[in-house]
Amino acid sequence: MFHIVENRRWYFLLSALVIVPGLIAIIYSIATTGLPFKVAIDFTGGSLWEMTFDHAVQPGEVRQIFVSSGETDTQVTNIGSGGKTVEIRSKALDEAKRAELLLALKAKFGSVTEVEFATVGPTIGKEVTQAAALAVVATSLAILGFLVIAFRKAPHPARYGVTAIVAMLHDLLVTIGVFSICSLLFGWEADALFLTAVLTVIGFSVQDTIVVFDRIRENLMKHRGESMARVVDRSLLETMHRSVAIHLTALFVMMALLIFGGPTIKPFIAVLLIGVTTGTYSSIFNAAQLLVGWEEGDLLGVKSQNKVEVAKPSLAS
Repeated sequence: MFHIVENRRWYFLLSALVIVPGLIAIIYSIATTGLPFKVAIDFTGGSLWEMTFDHAVQPGEVRQIFVSSGETDTQVTNIGSGGKTVEIRSKALDEAKRAELLLALKAKFGSVTEVEFATVGPTIGKEVTQAAALAVVATSLAILGFLVIAFRKAPHPARYGVTAIVAMLHDLLVTIGVFSICSLLFGWEADALFLTAVLTVIGFSVQDTIVVFDRIRENLMKHRGESMARVVDRSLLETMHRSVAIHLTALFVMMALLIFGGPTIKPFIAVLLIGVTTGTYSSIFNAAQLLVGWEEGDLLGVKSQNKVEVAKPSLAS
């Protein structure tokens, strides 16, 4: 049998090497902007304007119209194929400003068709942020309660809930940290799709961890004479092919969307891709390892570990 858990300190080190750069990016972003990453109008409030032209246009040319009108904090992106449809995100526009900009766009580009115009107030943005934070807290408490009840017949059932939450927080830190780096480098903005992706990552992380924990619980009852480390090794080998297969299936779909999808959904797909990958990793190499470390009083794996000794044949035999 492969011994996975005896190298757990290296898994924790790898997690730290991934998390630390993200934390640095978050701290830097907070120090410079007051936020961990750039946020879209879904959180700050503003106007979302989608329009179609009768010919292909460059986003920079459209943005120049807004800049000339004093709306310097405006982002314009092409959506769809052909370059005829653009999505414009700016500060909140009143009706007079909207009409002025529409006339300027028609004068510059000719026929313009409004597909959608929506304004999000800062109050709604604040409510979305609060709801997201409450969702994470409520999810953590629900996970802890569920696992304590579901694993009540296993030794120390609360440990399963605590380690699952730690693994979930690990996945959140990795996902948000990488997004913060991309926000600094590529200007990615967190919007409602980002929130959806984060909550999806939480669900996937917990689901994969529960599958591994459930097999550990079964093997603890089947192999009562074995050490916790040996049982976890056995359980990981029995469930790893399932976790990897599910991840690869999702990976192929998300990679296709990331390569061929539109620019507006690429950050969303990238967050899902990062979250699903780290969720698969943490369920095997973090959550299960924490259970063993907690059982052996060695959470970081730096002390001598309890190894199962194989009986040697006696000389008399």
